[in-house]
Amino acid sequence: MSVNALYRDDFYLSTAEAVVAAIHEDGGIELDQTCFYATSGGQPGDIGFFERADGSKIALGQTKHGATKDIIIHVPLEGETRPAVGEKLVLHVDWPRRYRLMRMHTACHLLSVVCQYPITGAAVGEDESRVDFDMSETIDKDEVTAKMMALVNENHPVFVQWITDEELAANPGIVKSKNVRPPIGLGRVSLVCIGENSVVDSQPCGGTHVSETQEVGAIYIAKIEKKGKENRRFRIRFGAPTDEA
Repeated sequence: MSVNALYRDDFYLSTAEAVVAAIHEDGGIELDQTCFYATSGGQPGDIGFFERADGSKIALGQTKHGATKDIIIHVPLEGETRPAVGEKLVLHVDWPRRYRLMRMHTACHLLSVVCQYPITGAAVGEDESRVDFDMSETIDKDEVTAKMMALVNENHPVFVQWITDEELAANPGIVKSKNVRPPIGLGRVSLVCIGENSVVDSQPCGGTHVSETQEVGAIYIAKIEKKGKENRRFRIRFGAPTDEA
């Protein structure tokens, strides 16, 4: 069934009520609505727990998409009790983890502003993220760090605008990634915009992000690795370069 993915309109929603819509043979749970982000676009899905009416909890180890993007499956940890179809639950996202991922994902966008090369891959992590660029140039990681931190400290607003699938198809140039398709197929596509009137950046992305760049906090480029003749992998970490052992 098509789920109402609440996180698409509110990245800061960490708890919500929902009704169990279906239970898969492997124990996966579908709900009528959810605030749990499903793994997509290099960002891991949420974990957390469901609270039942009697106060007991169902711990979740994974949130993923089903056969299509409008299906979201919540996977309990092994041995957890299964709820019943029609049962009402209170959903609790592991917020500290989600918020770190939101900060990191926003940092990846800032890196793409500083390094304006086609993106060939990306993975968002709690402590380190990587972004791969189609580039052969040599670039100084401390200079990139300084430019990213300038964007953080300028505290630009980060917000979402919605366009239709057709509008995206008519403007393919706004897509920075060479290999990852934007989140299409739902009738509308979210553009993550940075800066007043999108002056800093605007690109299709279905992930979760903070609402202003200063929330990202201190970040730095730990490494720039050569991955082939025309591919460079940038590793982003929280903290400052002096934190490197």
